Amino acid sequence: MADPKGFLTHQRELPNRRPVDVRIRDWREVYEEFPEGSLNKQAARCMDCGIPFCHNGCPLGNLIPEWNDLVHRGTWREAIERLHATNNFPEFTGRLCPAPCESACVLGINSDPVTIKRVEVEIIDRAFAEGWVTPQPPAVRTGKKVAVIGSGPAGLAAAQQLTRAGHDVVVYERADRIGGLLRYGIPEFKMEKAHLDRRIAQMRAEGTEFRTSVNVGVDVTADELRASHDAVVLAGGATVWRDLAVPGRELDGVHQAMEYLPLSNQVQEGDLAASPISAEGKNVVVIGGGDTGADCIGTAVRQGARSITQLEIMPRPPEARPAGQPWPTYPMLFKMESAHEELHGMGGDRAYAVNTLEFVGDENGHVKALRVVEVEGPETRFKPIPGTEREIPAELVTLAMGFLGPQREGLLDQLGVELDQRGNVVRDGAYATSVDGVFAAGDMGRGQSLIVWAIAEGRSAAAGVDQWLMGRTALPTAIPPTARPLV
Repeated sequence: MADPKGFLTHQRELPNRRPVDVRIRDWREVYEEFPEGSLNKQAARCMDCGIPFCHNGCPLGNLIPEWNDLVHRGTWREAIERLHATNNFPEFTGRLCPAPCESACVLGINSDPVTIKRVEVEIIDRAFAEGWVTPQPPAVRTGKKVAVIGSGPAGLAAAQQLTRAGHDVVVYERADRIGGLLRYGIPEFKMEKAHLDRRIAQMRAEGTEFRTSVNVGVDVTADELRASHDAVVLAGGATVWRDLAVPGRELDGVHQAMEYLPLSNQVQEGDLAASPISAEGKNVVVIGGGDTGADCIGTAVRQGARSITQLEIMPRPPEARPAGQPWPTYPMLFKMESAHEELHGMGGDRAYAVNTLEFVGDENGHVKALRVVEVEGPETRFKPIPGTEREIPAELVTLAMGFLGPQREGLLDQLGVELDQRGNVVRDGAYATSVDGVFAAGDMGRGQSLIVWAIAEGRSAAAGVDQWLMGRTALPTAIPPTARPLV
C-alpha cells in the first residue's frame, strides 16, 4: 500500500469527456487524456484490503491492488505484467466492462470506489506506447490442431492461450473481419478499432491463424471441422436476438440493433460509403435501456437524427444502491453514459416503464410512429395504466432488447451437443461439451453476459482443451462454468 492515507486525501476522479458539441462531429473515443498525476492519485486511493473483494467482483480475478500499487510507485512495466497475468485484453475490458470490480471495492461501502477501469486502461495504453506488448510465440509446438469458432473476446482469449501453449490454432469467423461484437457491435466512439487491430497483429505474430468469411456449419460442416482438428472450441456467442412480436413489426424502418450498428462500423472501416440504415433527419426510437441501446443512441446522434427517444419497460433504476442489492453485489443503478449526455443535449427523452403496443405504418409500409402505454411492474407483470396510451413519431426504430442464446441451426445441430433449458451449450467443469473433443466458452455456454466473463471463460476453456490434448496443462486453472460472480 503505497499511500496509507490515499483514500482519505483524494476523491474519485475520472477523465473528462470531450464536449458534446465537439465529439458528436466525429467517431473518436469520447474521453480526453488523463494526466499522469491525476492517475497516480486515483491508484493511491486503493487500500490494498486484507480481503480484496474486487478480486471476487472480477471474473478474471484481476490482481487489482497489486497493479494499483505499482502504478502509484511509477513501476509501469511491472504493472502491465501483473495485469496481463490474468487478462489477455485489458484494452477491451478497461473500455467496455461495466466494472463489477468497482461495485465490489471495499472503499465503496461508504465512499466512492477506486477508479479501477481507468487505471487499467492507462496501464495497457502505456504498455503499447512503450513497446512492451510484444508477441509471445511458443518455444515448442505440440503438433495438435485446434479450431476456435468465433472471434469475439471468448474466442480470441482461448486462441491466444492455446497458441502460446504450442498448439496450431485456427480461428474461424463468418464475418469479413476478425473481432465479433468487438468489431461490429461496439461503436467506434466506445472503442476505436485500432486497439483491436494491434492485438490481432500480436496474435498473428504468435502463430494464431485467422480465417474470415467462413460460416462453420455451412461453408465447412461439423464433420469436416472435426476431421481436420484435434479439438474444437465453440465461442460463437449468443447471437439469437430478442424480438418484439407486436402489430406492425414487419414495417420498413424497424430493425434489430445488430442489423443497425454493424453498418456504421463498416462505414468507419471504409467498407461502405454510407450506412444503408441511417438516422439522418429521422425521428428515432430505441427500444431497450441497456448498453446496446446507448450504442444505438450515440450512433443515431452522429448520423444526424432529428429526435431520439429511448424506451425501457422496466422502472427507472435508483441513483443510489438499493437495500436489496447490498455491497459487494453489482447494483442496478441509473447511469448517464456518454450517449445519454448526447441524447439530452439534443432534447431527447429516456422514458421508463413504457411498453410498445404497436408499430404504426404509413401508406408505403414504412413505420411512422409507435403506440405505447405506461405500465406498472415488473411485480405486476407490466400491467398497463389506463389513460396513458400515446403515439411517438418514428421513422427509424432499433430493437436493443438483448439476446436469447446461441444459434442452433447449422453447427450446433450438426455437432449434436447437449443444450440446457435456455438453449445454451452444456459444459462440464473443464468446459467440455457432451461431444468428445468439443469445448464451449463465453456467451454460447453462459448466455448473454459481460466481456470479462467471455475472456475468463475463453482462458479457462483453453486450459481444459490443453489438459485434454496433452494430459496436463500449465495454463491458468479453469473457473467452474457454473460459477456466478457478485454481479
